[in-house]
Amino acid sequence: MDLATLAQLAEILSGVAVVVAIVFGVVQVRQFRQQRSDLADIALMQSLQDPEFTRSFRLVYSLEDGLDAARLRALGPAYEEAAIAIGARFESIGLLVYRGSIPFDLFEQILGGIVVLLWRKLAPWVRDYRAEQGHALLFEWFEWLADRLDERGRPAEEPAYRKYRDWTPRT
Repeated sequence: MDLATLAQLAEILSGVAVVVAIVFGVVQVRQFRQQRSDLADIALMQSLQDPEFTRSFRLVYSLEDGLDAARLRALGPAYEEAAIAIGARFESIGLLVYRGSIPFDLFEQILGGIVVLLWRKLAPWVRDYRAEQGHALLFEWFEWLADRLDERGRPAEEPAYRKYRDWTPRT
């Protein structure tokens, strides 16, 4: 084998190495994105499994829709504390959804119905609270989530137990 042949062979091998490196990089990026998505899924689920959220949800869920601040406060401080806890939780989640850290479709499947329901109950209280505090940004991402879900028709969507009744696990 002469020097020219070796040079051509080295050139071919370096080209193959570059292609393999690019393919490997693409695979790694996809795996990283999947891992990131999986971690976001887990974090979202864990955020719903603490006693404070459960207590707050139970209190706010029991309210009639559209209570203003005065009527909510008349029920006792636990109710306003629960409303603040709910608002703060969905404020954080809303920002994470907006930034793409939590995929919207995952959020919608896990929490979509809850957010619409809780926003319907708390919206007048939030507006009063914003006015009292002089801070229009309070719970802005909670409202943003509810608005996006309303636009997508979430309140009228068929429930999962009907929509996926024919689902079977993959084997």
